[in-house]
Formats: sequence, C-alpha cells, structure tokens
Amino acid sequence: MSKKLIDMMVVRKLILLLQRGLSERSIAKELAISRATVRRYQQRIPAEAALGELLELEDEALAALVYPAEKVTAEDPRLTDFESRKNYFLQQLPRTGVTRHLLWMEYKRACPQGFQYSKFCSLLATEQRIRQATMANLEHKPADMMQVDFAGEPLFYFDSTGRQIFCPVFVAVLPYSGYSYVCALPNASLEQVVKALNKSLEYFGGAPYSVKSDNLKQVVTKPSLYEPSFTQMMDQWSVHNRIALLAARVRKPKDKPHVEGGVQLAYLRVYAPLRDHVFHSLAALNTAILRQLEDHHHKPFQKKEYTRYERFISQEKAALQPLAATPYVMKHYTQAKVQKNYHIILGEDWHHYSVPYRYIGQRVKVIYDADWVEIYLNLERIALHRRSYKEHGYSTLEEHRTPQHQQYMQMKGWDADYFLKKAAAIGAYTQQYVEKVLQSRRFTEQTFNGCMGILRLAAKKEVGPIRMEAACKRALQGENFNYKTIERILLARLDGLEDIQQQDLFQTPDHANVRGAGEYQ
Repeated sequence: MSKKLIDMMVVRKLILLLQRGLSERSIAKELAISRATVRRYQQRIPAEAALGELLELEDEALAALVYPAEKVTAEDPRLTDFESRKNYFLQQLPRTGVTRHLLWMEYKRACPQGFQYSKFCSLLATEQRIRQATMANLEHKPADMMQVDFAGEPLFYFDSTGRQIFCPVFVAVLPYSGYSYVCALPNASLEQVVKALNKSLEYFGGAPYSVKSDNLKQVVTKPSLYEPSFTQMMDQWSVHNRIALLAARVRKPKDKPHVEGGVQLAYLRVYAPLRDHVFHSLAALNTAILRQLEDHHHKPFQKKEYTRYERFISQEKAALQPLAATPYVMKHYTQAKVQKNYHIILGEDWHHYSVPYRYIGQRVKVIYDADWVEIYLNLERIALHRRSYKEHGYSTLEEHRTPQHQQYMQMKGWDADYFLKKAAAIGAYTQQYVEKVLQSRRFTEQTFNGCMGILRLAAKKEVGPIRMEAACKRALQGENFNYKTIERILLARLDGLEDIQQQDLFQTPDHANVRGAGEYQ
C-alpha cells in the first residue's frame, strides 16, 4: 500500500523550514509528521534545485517533483498492532487491581503472535516515560514560536445604554522571553482571531517562525496528532506572514505551557488591577490592558535580575522575522439592496449602514472586514463606514440623508442615542421602553416625536420619574410600544395599581359608599 500523501500546503511549509536549515527532527516536530516523511520528501527534491525557487512554483509544477511513485516499506505488524492498543493499556493501568501482567495476558489472548511479556513491559514503560516527560528548563530559541489561547474568564465594559458587554480575551506569548500581548475582542470569531494575531505581530514588531494554538474551532478544522487540518483562512494567514501553524494535542494543555501560564499571569497582572474600574468602550478597555501589560513586562522575573522586556529587547526582537509589507486582511463579500430609508443591512451583525439616498432600490456589493464596511455600486465605492457590532443599530452619515431629512435633523438635533440617554436618566424601565419604541417603526425617525412625548410626560409635575418608571414597567408587558400607551396608563392611573396576582381578592376595598358595622347599631 502506498503511503498517504501530505497536503501541498504542508509540502510548502516543509520546503520553507528546509530552506532555514532546520533539522529533520525539528521539522517533523513543527509539522507534526514523522521524520521518515520529512526524509522521504527531502529525497524527492532534486539536489540541484534551489529551495527558494521551488516555493515560487505553482502547485501543479511542485507536485510533479514531490509526488512520484514510491516504494512500500515493510513494518513489523506486531509493533503496528501494539501501537493501536497502547492507549487502551495506558488508560487501564491506573485502575484498581490492574497490572501489566493482566494486560499482557489480555493482549496475548487477542494477539497470540504478539510480543512476549518483557518486550511488552519495555514498550509500555517507554510510552509512559514519553507521556510523563516534563520540561526542566527553557528550551525555546529566540523567535522560534508564539503560543496563543483565549482566557477562560471574559472582561467587560458598559455601552452607552448601560448594558454590560462581555468580551473574550486573547493571549499571545513568546516562550523564550515571556513577552506577551493581551487584548479584549468583540467576539471570538475567526475574523477577530485573525485581527488579534495581526495586532500581536504588530505589538512584537516582527513575526515568529511558528504559532501554536489550542484546537480552537476557528483555527483547526480537524484535530490530529500527526496532521491537523487548519481553516483555509488561517493557512492563508500563515503563508502571508511566512509562519508555520502548529496545534496542540486535544486536551493536552502541557503542549503549550507558556500561554497557559500567560493566562494565569493575565489574571494576576491585568484582571485584578482593573477589577474595580468601569469602562464605557472596548477601546478604553484595551488601552487599560496595554498599560497593565507594560507594568507586567517591566517587573523582574522571580529570583532573577532581569525583566521580560529586557530579555525580549536584548535577545529576541532582532531574531523575529520582518513583518509582511501589509497585514493580512480577511475580507467578506455579500450583496444587499438599498432600502427606502437609504440603508443596507449587514446580515451577519444585523446592523444598518447608510448610502447616498439617490441609490435607493439599487442592489449593491458589500465588502467588509473586522474594521471597515465598503459599499460598491458596479466598480464605484459609494459608502465607507467603521464596522459596528451593535445589533439593529444604525450607522448613518449626514451627507447620505435626503435634503428634507438633513433639514429636519438639523432642526431637531435628535437621534436614537439622544433619546436613549434621556430615558436612561429617568430609569431602567423607561430606557427599555423607549428602545422598544425606537425599534417599532421601519424608519427610526418616525418614532422621534413619540419618544419626545414620553420624555415630556415624565417632566410634568404630576407624573415625574417614579410614575413614569411604573408606567413603563407596566407597558413593557404589552405588545404595543408607543406614546399613546404610556399616556393612557398615566391618565387611568394604572401605574399605581399592583399586579392582580398580588391583590387579595377577598378583601373589601375602601370606598366612600361602603358603610361599616357602626351604621347598623
């Protein structure tokens, strides 16, 4: 049977590592393939061929060099059989009453031609030593690797409406120096992971030769001990930056101990100092994180006289690869129709972006990444917006409005945020109700008069914030959200009534027409 061919992307990474002069053992370890596979593919490359020129070849031409017919190498079937059973043996051995002799007897019953007891114990002991090995000292070379992971605990900030927004936290560590990068992300999508990786390289001022991650679904599509499969976008990112991608084994945190330790240090040096701080934007949160990181990097190692910053600057930064000319940008493409309110909807976030009103009804092309949203009609870009992740929110440029709407907005000075801030000053229920009113119409501007009416009711002496909060709390239980609903509740004084479930239906109410027992003496 012919040996399984490895993917062309792996072949290119192998040639890249050969060009850098790495040994067979190092290449096999970094690519998670066997040394025999490395040697076999190295032998297929013509001796006179320049490795740099091979990287420039198209896949078809490169495949013709490295995929000729090959001979089959015979292997000891007993060893292959033992390899297939060793995980079972190692899982069973810690169980009460289970001994090596018992496992060997079961093994011989299943495989009579298998190894004898001494060889069985020797192979089992070798496998145990390998799996229990620990790193006695720092063996990484400068710029050799960057380890990345997400912290288990999120950070958070409060948006303009007072809502608490939780953010996943990305951690990247250079094992040689311990220099690290930490940032909070809007979400943990592949797009944000790529953005965080770009920010890491920018922060370090160069690129390491490999990146090792956990088996994140955003990064690894198929975990494997020998040939993990990475997402197409991550493979493109790695080739763009000339970085080899590596994946830790499933449920093996010791495969990336430095970033595991980096997460714990982030809890100690970032989370703890910021625990009582209040942030009102993701940018403000990340600015505070970077300040804490700088303090962390300038603290000396325990029982050592130098800092992470000093070790990074003096021994590692110069060893990093130069950054690519431009950062890798992950772009998405979709189409949308310009609505009557001269906005398109980006379905991934359910956010609305404006275009010039003259394009109402046109089908446009939308190109977006983690930061920007570009809108094209044919080949002309007609709008550019900062990307927002606020669901059902609006990003509107004033010049995109019709002349009538521009005049109206100038006269009123109103927008959705204006009413939400005013409502929040009254109370949480009023803010929730005004937000419902703003979402009740297809054109948000049509709800502004109703919102202003609600705010004016709250300002009346006979109403005030307390009655308005009670009225909005009651109105939120209904299905219609508008000014009239609040007005009717206040006029009927329903805001002062308790819920029917809390009333005593058998208690006689107080009333002027109800006579007491004294009237019947």
